[in-house]
Amino acid sequence: MKRTRTGVKICGITEEAGLDACIEYGADWIGFVFFERSPRYVSASRAAVLGKRVTNNIKKVGLFVNPDDTTLKQVLDQVELDILQVYTTPDRALQIQNQFGRPVWVSIPVAGKGDLPSQCPVQRILIEPKPPVDALHPGGNAQQLNWNLLQGWKPTYPWMLAGGLNPENVGQAVAITGVPAVDVSSGVESAPGIKNPRAIARFIHNARAPVIV
Repeated sequence: MKRTRTGVKICGITEEAGLDACIEYGADWIGFVFFERSPRYVSASRAAVLGKRVTNNIKKVGLFVNPDDTTLKQVLDQVELDILQVYTTPDRALQIQNQFGRPVWVSIPVAGKGDLPSQCPVQRILIEPKPPVDALHPGGNAQQLNWNLLQGWKPTYPWMLAGGLNPENVGQAVAITGVPAVDVSSGVESAPGIKNPRAIARFIHNARAPVIV
């Protein structure tokens, strides 16, 4: 079964080599993490420097965890972000989208079919596994969702799959779920926060290669 071109986001960019690989191999989005407890955290000034290297119409995504308006404004005053990705409530995500005039993606943690959202208040929803109760981060924990939960689920809005993806399993994940776009961070790293260009190349290729299941 062939599929349409899968969108790919590489998140947690902190250094030039990883960013340049995203550009070379055709990522659609790159993500900067503005959450200080993350090993992939970058300051606004560092993200601004990296962002100036972005070409090929790649969109720059800023990831925030329960951000207040002041935090968002301080980052946006320094970095040209195309999209805001937030861990917060859907109502707050919509408020941010309206206030800051940029598309917003909201992350929805899922443990079972009952957690799958029926509506999308903002531009896109990211589906990822619910974090462990003792997790220090709301996402980026390298957990893998049970993809079978998503079989037959066909939302009418844009969505993306995250959590535990890597070059070896992304093709199967896309084939099983039919997801239009995928998000990876630790799955293409050689060390926390350091991207592996060869892994990025393989991930993007395998996300878009036809798979039969």
